[in-house]
Amino acid sequence: MGRGRPGTPPWTAGPSQPRGAERTLASVGDLPGDRPGPGPARPAAVRAADRPAERLWHVTLSLSGDEAPLPEVRRALEQLAHDHPFLLTSRYAADHAEIRYWEQARDLHDAAAIALRLWGEHKATARLPPWEIVGLEVIDRATWHQRVAEGYGPPPATPVGVHPY
Repeated sequence: MGRGRPGTPPWTAGPSQPRGAERTLASVGDLPGDRPGPGPARPAAVRAADRPAERLWHVTLSLSGDEAPLPEVRRALEQLAHDHPFLLTSRYAADHAEIRYWEQARDLHDAAAIALRLWGEHKATARLPPWEIVGLEVIDRATWHQRVAEGYGPPPATPVGVHPY
């Protein structure tokens, strides 16, 4: 597959990383050259202390594509829920699905990047349909709670798990 261990996806190990090392997402302020002033780089311990703490983000991922047999779609989404245990609920039809879950990330950019990779990274292992992502919503925990309190969130009786539309 990639430059890492056999079976390791190519995006998990780069030329400057040891084999099998995982990469982490970088925010703009973490990239070399984005530091203010011409001084030397700060020690890693100082930079880590300056970073915002990770927060919870509610993610809704919408997918669509050619029709697939409903039992296969259900089985694939159940496998995805097993592989990604933070999935709250999935709704599906023969040609589209919606996945809702909580993601822990430093900021919205990181949460969105992780969400946009979810389907592709699990496509082979969960045997997901070859659908494309057609929608993404990422909101912070406070906004999610506000929507629920105002009656705009998911109904309180929405069951957790994989369900047809």
